[in-house]
Amino acid sequence: MNTTRRTLIAAGISGLIGVLAATPSVAASYPDRPVKIIVGLAPGGGTDTLARIVAKGLSDLWGQSVVVENRTGASGTIAGLSVVNSHPDGYTLLISPQTSIAVAPQLFAKPPYDPLKDLTPITVIASSPLVLVTRPSFPANNFKEFVDYVRKNPGKVTFASGGVGSSPHMIYELLKAQLHMQGVHVPYRGEQPALTAVAAGQVDVLFANIPSGMPFVLDGRLKALVTTGAKRSPLATKVPTILESTGSHIVTATWNAIYGPAGMPPAIVKKINQDIAKVVNEKDIRTRLINSGNDPVLNTPAEFKTFLKSEYDRWGSVIKTNHLQVQ
Repeated sequence: MNTTRRTLIAAGISGLIGVLAATPSVAASYPDRPVKIIVGLAPGGGTDTLARIVAKGLSDLWGQSVVVENRTGASGTIAGLSVVNSHPDGYTLLISPQTSIAVAPQLFAKPPYDPLKDLTPITVIASSPLVLVTRPSFPANNFKEFVDYVRKNPGKVTFASGGVGSSPHMIYELLKAQLHMQGVHVPYRGEQPALTAVAAGQVDVLFANIPSGMPFVLDGRLKALVTTGAKRSPLATKVPTILESTGSHIVTATWNAIYGPAGMPPAIVKKINQDIAKVVNEKDIRTRLINSGNDPVLNTPAEFKTFLKSEYDRWGSVIKTNHLQVQ
């Protein structure tokens, strides 16, 4: 081996050792300046509220400003793309529901990015099941009767949602694919207009977020048929799950997670993951989340990566089966 080659190899090894040695110290000093969390939905909604709770907790823990910035549009993919294109140093993060990550990119003929390759999954913060609500006069009083009615009246039952690709829309598409029922999707500009339309009898049913839908149920304006979680919600203890109602293994929810751009240092990913767990497990914050219909999840980056792939494949199958696409 000549002297030049030995010198180059030695320099390469030295550089690698330097990088490896620097990684823990980088994580130890992170963050040493303000951190930005991008949210692809409007202020005041469930995802935005969750992001601001987490941001405040992290800011207190880190002693650094953690700012939430809303970048709306294109079903949340504008926000996602801004994080994909950011420097992977942990100072630009994304908090997003699964609809903007596992669903929306697969609805576009030309996806703006590949969420499985272009983002670093850090943790699922919380998950929130939905409740199927309808007007009191709707001719079904439980989920089995509802499925039978929709099947006997193909194309007549109208399903409201807060927009194409939203959780209520995709749950309808999931039922359509798995339970062989055919209805009509009616998208609105957000959940509140959809709830109002169902309460007024303009549309038949809606899969609503439990904190939003249950007040309508409790005051008699709507009735609840079923929830979509693995177990009954503490905010809707009298409403059974789909699994209880039919034995169908359909469990789904809106879940919000935090991501960074691809290529983030593992030590920083681990630190953010562990610090978010510290914040969410604080008694007051955990109670606040549960009372708002959110079940804390807090999986590891490796667990989240596997889960994200399974959700991407699940909704991709529904999208392909039902031939869904937006321009």
